[in-house]
Amino acid sequence: MVLVTAVRDYLSRMLQDISGMKVLILDSHTVSIVSVAYSQSELLQKEVFLVELVDSISKSRESMSHLKAVYFLAPTSENIQFLRRHLVSPRFGEYHLFFSNILKDTQIHILADSDEHEVVQQLQEFYADFVATDPYHFTLNMPSNHMYMLPAVVDHSNLQRLCDRVVDGIAAVFLALKRRPVIRYQRTSDIAKRIAQETAKLMYQQESGLFDFRRTEISPLLLVIDRRDDPVTPLLNQWTYQAMVHELIGIQDNKVDLRNIGKFPKDQEEVVLSSEQDAFFKKNMYENFGDIGMNIKQLVDEFQQISKCNQNIQTIEDMAKFVDNYPEYRKMHGNVSKHVALVTEMSKLVEERKLMVVSQTEQELACNGGQVAAFELVQFLLKQAGVDKRTGDLYGNRDFLNIARNMARGLKGVENVYTQHQPLLFQTMESITKGRLRDVDYPFVGNHFQQGRPQEVVIFIVGGTTYEESRCVALQNAMNTGIRFILGGSVILNSKRFLKDLEEAQRIARTSNAI
Repeated sequence: MVLVTAVRDYLSRMLQDISGMKVLILDSHTVSIVSVAYSQSELLQKEVFLVELVDSISKSRESMSHLKAVYFLAPTSENIQFLRRHLVSPRFGEYHLFFSNILKDTQIHILADSDEHEVVQQLQEFYADFVATDPYHFTLNMPSNHMYMLPAVVDHSNLQRLCDRVVDGIAAVFLALKRRPVIRYQRTSDIAKRIAQETAKLMYQQESGLFDFRRTEISPLLLVIDRRDDPVTPLLNQWTYQAMVHELIGIQDNKVDLRNIGKFPKDQEEVVLSSEQDAFFKKNMYENFGDIGMNIKQLVDEFQQISKCNQNIQTIEDMAKFVDNYPEYRKMHGNVSKHVALVTEMSKLVEERKLMVVSQTEQELACNGGQVAAFELVQFLLKQAGVDKRTGDLYGNRDFLNIARNMARGLKGVENVYTQHQPLLFQTMESITKGRLRDVDYPFVGNHFQQGRPQEVVIFIVGGTTYEESRCVALQNAMNTGIRFILGGSVILNSKRFLKDLEEAQRIARTSNAI
């Protein structure tokens, strides 16, 4: 149940079965799906010599009959129209069409009618309609993410598009995993309920044949929850490597753009942070910032040692050995430079913004209670994500056991004051693991119930996930409790993005006189 592997398998099957020189044609969504799963060098190994966007390739008339066109597109009406025009005047020798989700019958007929030159060799659905940033974390990269906050105010067609996109993304995840889940949702969220019900309708009625997989003894669980149940986690400064990079600089599709924060060599203006492609990052992505500095120093020392050995080239054999190892040497050089640049830049930002002082105050407010009265947005946030909108005990102060636990924590001291906060998601996973997720708070959709603990759980957060929550899931999975969790959401949030969504929702609410 690893999403990155599922996506890589789809892409491998798509590319390796088509021999010869290929052009890979993507759209703005599938380019993200491919870029996090496959490196450029891996695409070259599959004889992909050109990657183009479907809308830009429409503008060119140059014939490339020596190339085979491999299309990987989302099954949108716009993409179908692009394809229809491409097939009427084909530029490539062969056309191999792959779609990231379920095609409608009408779309298949349009493509069949358009293939007058009979250049289409195959048409398949490969269910990878999500961006698998990490093995157990995916995002849908939805642009208009604020709409979930105001389901009663947002235009019906826009709200339906939001729901349709989430339902399609969740469906693709379970088709890729070859599972059909029982579905639960957060009782206090109308949008979570609607998405859960529409997902159940798709899986159990409209496309029941597609989801008719071999039954497991205990069905997997899909739990749909609302970001407003925990509005605190996206607002906090972060002190573990991956989450900190996203908070201070930003990560998009496992890439970090450094062009706007300093002068870097051309090959370091955009760097890749992928646990699949970078062993150092995989080992350190959840480590505290203080430990990262020491680990990078060790990485630099190792590289200097290797560099010193390479300087002692005295024989032809030494030279041949160096040439053989040169790709690895260059890769290590790039890796060292990348991580040194990131940590150096983040250290500057921590100092400039006095983040150690700020973060300590944040953590105390988030973990030990207290009131914040800093922004005009706070009142709107309380209206959107106040106690009546939430399910869990977000601050750990309503439940007697949590009060006792916090008192004990205060007496013993906290190992790291900057990372003492735990997302509400941790409590939710703990409840699932112990079989204590209350039906009254998280009802089942329809007549489906679950006997015993599920072994596979997908938690989808409408409104977005954070890398702190992704870390929480990875650590939970590492405990080997017998339950494997996957986390997904509409976007991956940092405080800047969450506040932007909040501001946009506030603007719409004011226009509609909803506040």
